[in-house]
Amino acid sequence: MASAPGVRSLAIPGESGPETPDSSSMEDGIADGFSDLATLPVEDGEKRPTCSRCRRPQKVCLCPFLPPQPLEVSTCLYVVQHPAEESRVLRTVPLLAACLPQGKCNVIVGRKFSEEKHPELAAVCRDSRTLILYPGPKSQNLEELLQHQAIGTINHNVIIIDGTWSQAKNMFLQNSLFHLPKQVQLNRTLSSSQYVIRTQPSNICLSTLECAAVALSILEQNDTIQEVLLRPLKALCSFQLQHGAQIHHSKEHLLRNGMYEKPMPKNKRKIKRMEKLVSDHNICPR
Repeated sequence: MASAPGVRSLAIPGESGPETPDSSSMEDGIADGFSDLATLPVEDGEKRPTCSRCRRPQKVCLCPFLPPQPLEVSTCLYVVQHPAEESRVLRTVPLLAACLPQGKCNVIVGRKFSEEKHPELAAVCRDSRTLILYPGPKSQNLEELLQHQAIGTINHNVIIIDGTWSQAKNMFLQNSLFHLPKQVQLNRTLSSSQYVIRTQPSNICLSTLECAAVALSILEQNDTIQEVLLRPLKALCSFQLQHGAQIHHSKEHLLRNGMYEKPMPKNKRKIKRMEKLVSDHNICPR
């Protein structure tokens, strides 16, 4: 008789030679064996205690780097998040939400969003005050857009797509709701992404938290917001680097400096996309 997975074969004491034990003895032995296994204590897998504010394990809590009180902002963020981001350990959206008042950073998870299944998001997309932060030929510079508006007269909604660059591109193209708001991009960005523990396509690409930080500082006319929001991100990266993480240069940096070690793609479209990383500085590719 073959052993059950994880269970040793049961031998009958006192038996020798080729004689086969009777079936009743064998069944009794198996029953006794499983009975013994059933009495063994079961260890529950214990999860590490997690901080309720920053969503980090308590041993590496980042709350000391968060603002004592949520930042007062008039802008309302809507982060549409690809489901794969939920399982990532080093996410920036929980840090962003922890810095803002309740209701000012709304996270909606999914790939496809319809008016029937997401009526609240659809209403936001149809609101004339809503902007979607996504670079492209039709995007308007956010700062230029605000020059034609009186400061403080409009409380904007801003939609940000959270995912890898390819995921964000697919989500934007596949959801007609995201084509309703005015499309804007950031021409005033950081010198480079502070999220150095995750690879970006190019030097001008930013994480979700960084995009939100720059956009909010522009919309709220307050550069301090950017500094406050980036503080926990810098602390997160610093901690990870101190504990063995490596700095991840952008693909653009690796290509420009002959450091790209992966085989070059054979697909012409992918080759052109990589060439664009090196030559195009006007649009952050998604």
